[in-house]
Amino acid sequence: MRAHEAGALHGDIGVRGPAWLRPPVDVNALVPQLWPRTVTRDGDGVLAVAGLGVRDIAAEFGTPAYVLDEDDLRSRCRDFRDAFDGLDVYYAGKAFLCRAVVRMIAEEGLHLDVCTGGELATALSAGMPPGRIGFHGNNKSVAELSRALDAGVGRIILDSFDEIGRLTALARERGVRPRVMIRVTVGVEAHTHEFIATAHEDQKFGFSLAGGAAAEAAFRVLDEGVLELRGLHSHIGSQIFDANGFEVSARRVLGLQAQIRDARGVELPELDLGGGFGIAYTTQDDPSTPQDLAKRLRRIVESECAVERLAVPHLSVEPGRAIVGPAVFTLYEVGTVKDVDGIRTYVSVDGGMSDNIRTALYDASYSATLASRASAAEPLLARVVGKHCESGDVVVKDEFLPADVQPGDLVAVPGTGAYCRSMASNYNHVPRPPVVAVRDGRARLIVRRETEDDLLALDVG
Repeated sequence: MRAHEAGALHGDIGVRGPAWLRPPVDVNALVPQLWPRTVTRDGDGVLAVAGLGVRDIAAEFGTPAYVLDEDDLRSRCRDFRDAFDGLDVYYAGKAFLCRAVVRMIAEEGLHLDVCTGGELATALSAGMPPGRIGFHGNNKSVAELSRALDAGVGRIILDSFDEIGRLTALARERGVRPRVMIRVTVGVEAHTHEFIATAHEDQKFGFSLAGGAAAEAAFRVLDEGVLELRGLHSHIGSQIFDANGFEVSARRVLGLQAQIRDARGVELPELDLGGGFGIAYTTQDDPSTPQDLAKRLRRIVESECAVERLAVPHLSVEPGRAIVGPAVFTLYEVGTVKDVDGIRTYVSVDGGMSDNIRTALYDASYSATLASRASAAEPLLARVVGKHCESGDVVVKDEFLPADVQPGDLVAVPGTGAYCRSMASNYNHVPRPPVVAVRDGRARLIVRRETEDDLLALDVG
């Protein structure tokens, strides 16, 4: 990197995007693996989902807006359900949850994983059968645990000794015997961002396997006899493409299963290997299919059970991103296009880090396309940025858009179904966008746009 008088961050002048990014032959072409399955371009080059053009969506619902392809989401639910036939598939609600999505995943035969009282309330209000709900979380309150017990959730994943004590006391008071699992920290370094890697030793989740806490937790639950210990749970992180981490995790967790059997004479009947299956955000991402994942995970578990002389437990997995992530794109309107002294072209849209914090938080990469028309212009390497008062307010770090992109154009960013609306904020007092579901050429609002009145309603000063 050569020196630059404005500082090191400006020293890469002349570098245009990551090494793998190349100008497209056709700037209007869509890369299929990045988009929901019903997305196409119509005869005028307008992006359409389930036959409905985005200009019509923008006219009715405004921008920015999250656009959910309902058939795509449902088909991904079925893909996981069918691939993991005979196993339990828990949709990880933290990726994105609203009552309409709860009903969709329930109708497609999936279970639901929640991790807060708010997510549990959403699930119950949408009619999700409590027995098909699992309750996660590293710091569940007494109120949250009480509500889970009173609702009759199917399982509670224990995350600390404090929680074992709380839940045991609450169960005794009620005279109930809730089903529980022990979350095990297996010491696997998943190949992902450190903030979404959850199985290494130095983090807040679960009971350490290496330090003996996981075995102690299991023994305590079994010896107390109040809670029904169904099995062990492991989750190694998110946006994972390499199955080797799951193999190591399964081997270590099943080793603990064998230890529990040898020490207490109990073979736990269930095992949850978590989720975190990656999706394609750019052309460099190559996710596995649910069929491949199911085949590999079954083979791993069966092999390790044979080694430990264990009966194969009933398996469950928790895909969230892999179901909802590719089913949604965010639709924006361009407000300004600014060429900064030949350094970079900034395309500013009417949203930003308040509707997608992942680029700033995780250095996540996204793609984008001009959505409201076709263009014959040459590709222009641009940075898509938001309207917030932060230089880190970046939506797409580097992407080729047509050189004639201009104010008023619509730009669509795919792969925004997971964690974008869930992690959205009101930074700069910007109301959060709506979620619009499209099916069979018709759009319906499933989460309405926030308004300034909504913001002011909370301000009681």
